[in-house]
Amino acid sequence: MTVPEGGDETRSRPPAASARGGEPCLVFVEGDAALGLRVPLEGEVVLGRDPGCTVRLPADDVSRRHARIAAEGDGHLLHDLRSRNGTWVNGRAVERHRLRAGDRIRVGAFVARYVAAGDPEGTELSALAAASRRDALTGLANRRAFDEELAREVARAARAGAPLAVVALDVDRFKAVNDRHGHAAGDAVLRELAARARAAVRAGDLAARIGGEEFALLLPGAALPGAVELAERLRAAVAAAPVDAGGARLAVTVSLGCAALAPGEPPAALLARADARLYEAKRDGRDRVRS
Repeated sequence: MTVPEGGDETRSRPPAASARGGEPCLVFVEGDAALGLRVPLEGEVVLGRDPGCTVRLPADDVSRRHARIAAEGDGHLLHDLRSRNGTWVNGRAVERHRLRAGDRIRVGAFVARYVAAGDPEGTELSALAAASRRDALTGLANRRAFDEELAREVARAARAGAPLAVVALDVDRFKAVNDRHGHAAGDAVLRELAARARAAVRAGDLAARIGGEEFALLLPGAALPGAVELAERLRAAVAAAPVDAGGARLAVTVSLGCAALAPGEPPAALLARADARLYEAKRDGRDRVRS
């Protein structure tokens, strides 16, 4: 999980928004690049500046591999990894510390609160973290959440040599919907597109609204043919049924672009290639998929 380059209503969800209340996690409460980020402690978690860390904290006062958190017994141990500026818990520098509910962990300018299993206050904090990464209109992940998860998955795919694909999509002639039928109708179209995107993606995929009428799908484990197949299924589902928007039945289509991760490709470049294919679909007449 990187920040901002890397949880959970569905996996068409805000990545840091897991609703599995009661599980141990970190919730970042300070540090602009990570504010609101929720990190499940399901395995070893390494915090640091290096892109290979579980949570990348991009700041000069954070060491490349700064601190590690690992399960021990029924709790978790925090280890400082000989960081330059130290790892602090509740205002005290530590080398090794058994975490307790509510502990505040400082790594450079970033502060995360440790939420122990079953901590009711932590559940509320996790809910606030989830809201900061959810698009209020559609309930999907927002752009910030998508960028974080994209970077996390790119790093994971690079380590494992696994495939990864992105689909970018955009509502065709959306401005005309707003101009002719009003913004309430436009909102209804976006909500319905989000619902159809949720139905199209697999468990483990991520659907997000990343702009006004722009959406993106993150598909871990998918090569380009699989991404194109999913995109075509979603395109057909949108075109097949009009959207009910305040009594009006609106015929809507979408254009989609697909890209698969190339060796050494950074997250932003992968999304940019999918976006370029999307605009190719627009130029070719809309209501189509390009890869």
